[in-house]
Amino acid sequence: MKIDCRKCKNYYVTWDPNNPMGCRKFGFKSKIMPSDVVYQSSGAPCNGFEEKGSVKK
Repeated sequence: MKIDCRKCKNYYVTWDPNNPMGCRKFGFKSKIMPSDVVYQSSGAPCNGFEEKGSVKK
């Protein structure tokens, strides 16, 4: 299942035109969706996904 970073509270849009998408959880910006970067780097789906509006337990 593909993770939609736009639904994650850690996702943000940057001012950097070269790297317009960012992840606060892992502290990076990229040209492609952050969950894809995590998958390419680790071979595992992103484990930092936290749905917007969800309550942290």
